[in-house]
Amino acid sequence: MPNRKLLSEQLKDAILNAQKSRYRISQETGITQAGLSRFVNGVAGLSLETIDLIGECLDLEIVEHKPARKRKGK
Repeated sequence: MPNRKLLSEQLKDAILNAQKSRYRISQETGITQAGLSRFVNGVAGLSLETIDLIGECLDLEIVEHKPARKRKGK
């Protein structure tokens, strides 16, 4: 398995690198700033509903990366 980041780590990165501040994300999603901070700092997790809200707010999507097919020799 390739050495990829966990989805939770990718979501933390998306929050930290967003064009929106955590305050703005909080305002648009209804998630408290404290809740976002606890998640980003690894102190707490998020519910699926909360993940969905953040995903919509930041316009995120999951993209599946399929391994390259091995070519058979000629």
